[in-house]
Amino acid sequence: MTDSEIEITADLVRDLLQEQHPDLAGLAIREVAGGWGNQMWRLGDELAVRMQRMDPTPELQLKERRWLPVLAPRLPLPVPTPLRFGEPSERFPKHWTVMTWVPGEPLDHCSISRGFHAADTLAGFLRALHVEAPVGAPIATDFGAHPRDCTDGFENFFQAVALHGIADDIRAVWHEAVAAPTWEGQPVWVHGDLHPANVVVSDGTLSGVVDFGALVAGDPAWDLAAAWVLLPAGMASRFFDTYARADEAAIRRARGLAAMKSLFLMAMGQNGDRGLPGGKPHWGPVGRAALDRVLKGV
Repeated sequence: MTDSEIEITADLVRDLLQEQHPDLAGLAIREVAGGWGNQMWRLGDELAVRMQRMDPTPELQLKERRWLPVLAPRLPLPVPTPLRFGEPSERFPKHWTVMTWVPGEPLDHCSISRGFHAADTLAGFLRALHVEAPVGAPIATDFGAHPRDCTDGFENFFQAVALHGIADDIRAVWHEAVAAPTWEGQPVWVHGDLHPANVVVSDGTLSGVVDFGALVAGDPAWDLAAAWVLLPAGMASRFFDTYARADEAAIRRARGLAAMKSLFLMAMGQNGDRGLPGGKPHWGPVGRAALDRVLKGV
């Protein structure tokens, strides 16, 4: 059995807590559905344990440990904040982290009913996040880079899913993004992976943001793509009016990236339909709905 095949159970989580953080070992432990690179377990009512699973290196968890305590206090929505660190051991040779739990229902399992409120909330969150990143911040390579540096990824997703009747329209949106001017400001903090499984909803609106493993200093257009990927139809204009920092080039880049992210969701849904590891059957309709919003524009 390889490291990636280690079965993570409630008993294992409790044993690790007993070894390294015994004061938390008596709290109730419940598995959280979903997750691929990392697996989440609820710990009591206010905490969670993030277990490295398929991620080949601890880099993403270590990045969250380093930077989320810096970012969390100035963000207007709850985000998971690392509180305790679990180190690799003979029992479990990978990293794990005890974090605050962000309550709410993941958007890929529900919907937003208060569209204007959600658009304003998302814009406010990203205005607070998108500040100049300090020296030492992780540098963008794929997440956070210009769309022209992501052409291979776009092509892979584009070729993976059936796009009857809309393929030319999608390519046009992508080509507009690739041709758009580069972000000329200083690199800002970018979540990088805003999709419906990485935000939570309460009372019909956005109420939290999770999974900062892709956090980088880069082009804010990566997060602005959420105007189409997360928000209901017709809310992109409201979002950009409230955000008030995106020029035409940034919107073009964001729309192309939203198309790529939508194709990714559709591909993951297709993988789920085929029973492939990591596939998410319910992401297919979510991705197609997002793609429809992209093609309708702002």
